Amino acid sequence: MPVKEFNTQYPVIDTDPHFSRVVRYFRGSDYAAMAACTAAAPGLMLAFEKANPVNGGRHLRGPLRLATFVGAVGGFLYAYQNSSLRFWGWTENDREVAKDMEEMQQLIKEGKPLYGESMMPKHIQDESARNSRFAQLKFSAYPWFNFANHNNHGVDTSKYSS
Repeated sequence: MPVKEFNTQYPVIDTDPHFSRVVRYFRGSDYAAMAACTAAAPGLMLAFEKANPVNGGRHLRGPLRLATFVGAVGGFLYAYQNSSLRFWGWTENDREVAKDMEEMQQLIKEGKPLYGESMMPKHIQDESARNSRFAQLKFSAYPWFNFANHNNHGVDTSKYSS
């Protein structure tokens, strides 16, 4: 099944980037968003507690820890989605395009496969790609990441050999 192509203002780097690659390409703004979400969740809980106290504010240690954890997970998913949008060319991605070109040309020089080696049969790689492509848009339902190496990334890899 061919990869759906979108008319994007910015160049497409990868339509199904590997988890580690998305995280490696995080920007400082992504880390700031993660930190803001992590701090905002317990902050909101404390604000709500101040507005409408329960049990005089006692026994908040466990709920605050849970709120911090939920904020951290939400912040990570938000940062991951922002990084993925840049891979897809949906937002400004000049820095990522340059980093991708440098990384891929280095892999070609070293004679390594561009998207890693896989032990899976071709039909399983294809299925894996279909399951994880654009999954970052569905984080509100369930977090799904691409942990598989495959060659179905929706880009012409000949641009790296020039």
